[in-house]
Amino acid sequence: MYKVITPETPHQLEQYYDLRWRVLREPFQRPRGSEQDEYDQVGQHRMVVNAAGEAVAVGRVHFNSPEEAQIRFMAVAPEYRGEGHGVAIIYALELAARNEGAQHVVINSRDNTIGFYKKCGYYIAEEGNTVNNPMAEHQLRKSFSEQNRIIYRPEWCAELQQTWQNDIPISDAMGIKIHQYTGRLFETRAVLSRNINVHGTMFAGSIYSLGTLTCWGLLHLQLLERGLEGSVVLGDGNIHYHKPVTQEPRSVARLSDVTGDFSALKEGKNARLTMKSQILDDDRPVAEFTGRFVILAKR
Repeated sequence: MYKVITPETPHQLEQYYDLRWRVLREPFQRPRGSEQDEYDQVGQHRMVVNAAGEAVAVGRVHFNSPEEAQIRFMAVAPEYRGEGHGVAIIYALELAARNEGAQHVVINSRDNTIGFYKKCGYYIAEEGNTVNNPMAEHQLRKSFSEQNRIIYRPEWCAELQQTWQNDIPISDAMGIKIHQYTGRLFETRAVLSRNINVHGTMFAGSIYSLGTLTCWGLLHLQLLERGLEGSVVLGDGNIHYHKPVTQEPRSVARLSDVTGDFSALKEGKNARLTMKSQILDDDRPVAEFTGRFVILAKR
């Protein structure tokens, strides 16, 4: 279990700066202390910790002007890379910057990390001179908008939202919108007033549809991540209702809850996967949908 925190206690801050140094300074033979600067006193800091409270990923955001925020000192422990913790830090820092009124954010990146930031919606604003200096940094930029509040693959999510609107009319009628995608978590939300039953709570069929579409959306995006083609269809599904939905309906699907294998698609065969989504009433889990999906290979 991982969570994003603001490091505050002496022990947390010690871990925070130690991870910065180990990842960003030690490999370049830089001394202790070089992992800190004068903006640490005025910036906002975030850290992903594991169940034992150990630092997994860190990052900081500070303001260069009232409109411009800058993210720096992004670091993920080598043993935890590829698990989405960098995206979690970017999301937390961007949210902090938005809440403080930033209109855009900049990041300086070397060639080896530039692909990651592009997947998070950044573009190159100023290229570094890597011909004369292979370690030169490029400046990347993201101007905040309604679309790119989705932290990872915002363009893909916009295309998926349009597909739902055009091809799955019930999604538009229910007011289902993609709220967030991190590469490993996919969250949708619906409009409660469009899905009310006679008791003034969310209609059970709408809860089922929201859970189904959330799973479907995550599988669709994962096909794109893997460069695979196929049509996602629901083979069978069931749902357990625990409590009524009385507030803003939310549904969350996690890649860690997917069982099955996408690899059959590479051989032109159908893939079968089982996954679940959790439906929340604001922040309270109230229902769980489990679906068995078939991804029809492209013939």
